[in-house]
Amino acid sequence: QVQLVESGGGSVQAGGSLRLSCAVSGFSSNTRGMAWFRQAPAKEREGVACINTFGNTWHTDSVKGRFTISKDNAKNILYLQMNTLKPEDTAMYYCAAQWGGAYCSARTTDYGYWGRGTQVTVSS
Repeated sequence: QVQLVESGGGSVQAGGSLRLSCAVSGFSSNTRGMAWFRQAPAKEREGVACINTFGNTWHTDSVKGRFTISKDNAKNILYLQMNTLKPEDTAMYYCAAQWGGAYCSARTTDYGYWGRGTQVTVSS
């Protein structure tokens, strides 16, 4: 059974840092494309960063230079290091894995497995 469990969210002041983790079970993290998405109240879910099975990554423009996606295949954990956080980063953050694809994508429809999310709140 595939499970994705996020952790590491919290409340921080602007300029602070957080590291989100996504513990993966039911498959090896090095066999599927994975991503982080976020959804703020009254907004659509948006792709933040993704990583393919080769380790190639993509980050949305608004987080480039501040956030970094990575994974530890030995531990089966996906990470999102978030630095220089801004109030507009406030959202629920979700970990996602593809049904069986190995590529990097920012489209929610490419992902079949989702965690329950972890809340990130950044105050000014």
